[in-house]
Amino acid sequence: MSDNYQSFAHNPIGKFLVKNLGLPNPPYLERYTAGDPLVKGTVLVGAAQGSTLGKKVTDALKKSGIESTTVVAPTKKYKGLVFDATGISSAAELVELQAFFTPVLRQLSGCGRVVVIGAAVDEAKDESAKIGQRALEGFTRSLGKEVGNGSTVNLVYVSKGAETTLASTLGFYLSPKSAYVSAQVVRIGATGIDKAPAVKDLTKPLAGKVALVTGASRGLGEADMRTLARDGATVIGLDVPPLADDLKKLAEELGGGYIVGDITSAEAPAEIADYIKKNHGAVDIVVHNAGITRDKRLRNMKAENWNLVVDISVGAPQRITDYLLDKGLINEGGLVVGIASIAGIAGNNGQTNYASAKAGVIGWIQSLADRAAAQGIRANVIAPGFMETEMVKTIPLGIREAGRRMNSMSQGGQPVDVAEAIAWLANPGSAAVSGNVVGVNGQMLLGAS
Repeated sequence: MSDNYQSFAHNPIGKFLVKNLGLPNPPYLERYTAGDPLVKGTVLVGAAQGSTLGKKVTDALKKSGIESTTVVAPTKKYKGLVFDATGISSAAELVELQAFFTPVLRQLSGCGRVVVIGAAVDEAKDESAKIGQRALEGFTRSLGKEVGNGSTVNLVYVSKGAETTLASTLGFYLSPKSAYVSAQVVRIGATGIDKAPAVKDLTKPLAGKVALVTGASRGLGEADMRTLARDGATVIGLDVPPLADDLKKLAEELGGGYIVGDITSAEAPAEIADYIKKNHGAVDIVVHNAGITRDKRLRNMKAENWNLVVDISVGAPQRITDYLLDKGLINEGGLVVGIASIAGIAGNNGQTNYASAKAGVIGWIQSLADRAAAQGIRANVIAPGFMETEMVKTIPLGIREAGRRMNSMSQGGQPVDVAEAIAWLANPGSAAVSGNVVGVNGQMLLGAS
């Protein structure tokens, strides 16, 4: 759906009014186009005293084909700023963040990227070090609200042993693929998986992988299918009978397969498993995208609408995933992605059923990440904010505009923004990223980051 206000804000009259009245000014965000370099420009790398990841950071950037430097050129513009803060071990040492960033922030290009790298807080050597590392979250989220001009700021905590697995995550957070992801905290190696295989073809990192996407025919699901296929995966789409024609058309266009069915039916887990086993042997990526809303305030809520929303969002995905795991149909190194929502983190008026379901997705996936780690299988959550899908058209104008503007980007996200985050998580180079909740929401200003 088009954003007429964004277009207005960029014409001569709109620019004047936006500037003089202090109105939201939604920038045009740079997004990745297949065939482009991952980062169009140079990334400046700095480090606090005592930090240990300097060489590994530059090696990771080199693996991703990203040009970097550690030398500041006073007149140069930088597409990204990366700061290794693993050496900060007290409150007093936090000033090193100011010492690095203050002189160079004005040199950050439009739609630039800032990444802070910290050490896992629960592995800190003492109380002072815990203070220093935990403080990075407040710094990151505040800077995310300052940088403006389509730029983003994110924090990556690295557990001991996972230091060599940075390339995929840095590549994502420094590139246009993360256009609508800001103020997020990602933990690498947190579930004990601390190794990642080398990715031979950066343009097709999912070559040879098989991905299952539910709710696949339209909106976020369609974008997931297209993006995973772009990166080399064989995709299987699943959707309900009324959308069978759209699903079949999309699957055939992408050279993939499709399953028509209702994920809440008692037979669904076995039917999905039979299709996978017969046609592919097993899958590597499972994206539980299917979801619906049945909004009412709780005092007017019907039990059937409560149960349907919860079962589609989290009940059925749990049953299907457990069945696939029990039958050995998710390969080692595989990934399960649950789609939550900002509503599951911050709540939303009239969505007690939906918010409960989406918060439940987070609890389920974090539990799954712990128990599946022994099989080398990862699980992560994507929590979208206000996304420009067909569903937006049903939202009243005032609420719609508020949803668009109340984030650091002053606009809604695109379905591809969710899909790019899933593709990053699915990348074999992200094999140490598990148990995370990643908000694709442009940094919501109220209720959640």
